[in-house]
Amino acid sequence: MSQSQQDERGEQFYAETYDESVPDWPDEINFYQEMAANARRAGGSVLELACGTGRVAIRLAHSGASVVGLDLSQRMLEVARHKSVGLNNIRWVEGNMRSFQLDEVFGLIIVTGHAFQHLNTPEDQVACLECAKHHLMPGAQLVVHLDHQNLTWLGKLPGRKGGRFEAEGKFTHSATGHEIQSFRAWSYEPSTQTAICHARWEEIDANGQVANSWQTAPARLHCVFRFEMEHLLARVGLAVDAVYGDFSRHPLEDKSSDMIWVAHAASVIP
Repeated sequence: MSQSQQDERGEQFYAETYDESVPDWPDEINFYQEMAANARRAGGSVLELACGTGRVAIRLAHSGASVVGLDLSQRMLEVARHKSVGLNNIRWVEGNMRSFQLDEVFGLIIVTGHAFQHLNTPEDQVACLECAKHHLMPGAQLVVHLDHQNLTWLGKLPGRKGGRFEAEGKFTHSATGHEIQSFRAWSYEPSTQTAICHARWEEIDANGQVANSWQTAPARLHCVFRFEMEHLLARVGLAVDAVYGDFSRHPLEDKSSDMIWVAHAASVIP
C-alpha cells in the first residue's frame, strides 16, 4: 500500500470515528445553544464553518436552530449527512472556509474545535474572516474557538520530545466493539508558529493484540496568540465583544487552556 493510500485510509477512519474519539469541551454545547437561540430570536440561522461530522451543528439543529454546516472534507460530510437523516432544518455544503459564497446571511457564525488553526498563513486567516463577515446579518456575531497556547509544552517539541508518538487516549470502536488506542506525534516550527501532528490508531482485539492500525498525513496547525487574533479581527473590521478562557464565560487567564472569541462587524464610519 502506497503512502497516499495509507493516508487516505487513515483519513476515512478519522472521519468515521471522530465523534467517538473527540469529546465535547465542558459547557461547550450549552454555550453554542444559547448563542443560537439568541440568533433565532433575532430571525437568523446558524452557519458552522469546518463543521466536520456535525458534532456541534446537529445538536444545534435538534435544539431548534436552522443550521448550515460547511466543510472541505467529503468524508466528514458523508458522516454528517448519515447522522442527520430526518432533520429538515440542517443543510450540508462542501466548501472552503477561506472562499465560500452562500448568497445568504446568518445570525450566528461559529468556528468550533480549534478548526480555525488549520489556516496557516495570515492570508488564509484574513480570507476566512472576511468571508465570515460578508455572511453576517447586521448585529450578528462570529464565534471562534482557539487553543490558548501552552508555551511550556510547545517549548519541548523542537527538541528531544518532538516527533515521537505518545499514547493520547482510548475509545471503543462502535463498528467492532474493540478498543482503539490513539497516538499522536507532535513537533513545532517556532519560525512559523506551526504545530505539526501525526495521528495513529491501533485496534486491540479480544486477545490484547493489535488487529488493525491507521495513520494520517501530518496536520499543520497554526498556534494563534491572543493579540495576533485581536489584530486579525480588527484588520477585517470585526469588533471584539468578548474573549473567554472557557465556555462558562470565565475571563481569559494565564491558566486558561482555550480562547473563545466573540465578535461582530464593526460599524463603518464615513
